Amino acid sequence: MNDVWSGLEVRASAVLGGCLLLGLVLGGWLLGKEIKETRLADRYVTVKGLVERTVKSDSAVWPVTFKETGNDLQQVYAKSEEDRGAVLKFFAEQGITPQEISVGQIQVTDKQANEYGGNVSAGPRYIVQQTVTVSSNDVDKIAKAGQKTAQLLQAGIIVVGGYGQGIRYVFNGLNALKPDMITEATKNARASADRFAADSGSEVGSIRSANQGVFSISAADAGSGVAPGEDGGGGGGQGPDASIMKKVRVVATVDYYLVK
Repeated sequence: MNDVWSGLEVRASAVLGGCLLLGLVLGGWLLGKEIKETRLADRYVTVKGLVERTVKSDSAVWPVTFKETGNDLQQVYAKSEEDRGAVLKFFAEQGITPQEISVGQIQVTDKQANEYGGNVSAGPRYIVQQTVTVSSNDVDKIAKAGQKTAQLLQAGIIVVGGYGQGIRYVFNGLNALKPDMITEATKNARASADRFAADSGSEVGSIRSANQGVFSISAADAGSGVAPGEDGGGGGGQGPDASIMKKVRVVATVDYYLVK
């Protein structure tokens, strides 16, 4: 009877020992796998994919502001109305339709009514200013008209320059470009990651994180604000909005795991 119990105890010990050994082996394998995965998780490369498109503006906004000054308000107002008629005639001669034109409110400044104006005796008392704005989808027509604004000056019309004046060209088709540009930017980023991995003896794994970046629209010729051979016209500063041709740009930033 004792021999039977002894045999059972030996077998139980062997089974227990085998289970312990298997558990140690399995635990070691899992621990090693976790350590390897942890180390691989720290191995990644950050790459950028750049995509640019040159596009043409699809709308134009052209505010033309003019003013007259003098000491007799009625005379100044009458001259301002003559200026408005001349501006509207000029636009009509350039093929701009009444539907593309809006006339703003008349602004009258009486310098003697301004208690903070300092020396009110200097210069004319009244300033009458008006703005006529053209909004059109025919950007070529507006650009051509903008090259002839000297005709207004020759007619004695004082066109106000400065910020907000001049022709502003706008591109409204960004949403249609976004999907293809994002796809291409991601492909370019992957190609950069593949080149890096090949040089380092690794392989590119899955994406760790990605940022599609921000779309920007600038003048096609960022140096001058106007594309080569192009004249913004209409006065005003030469900023990105003064160019008919635009550059749409996006940079995608992607982190790829490196394996092997």
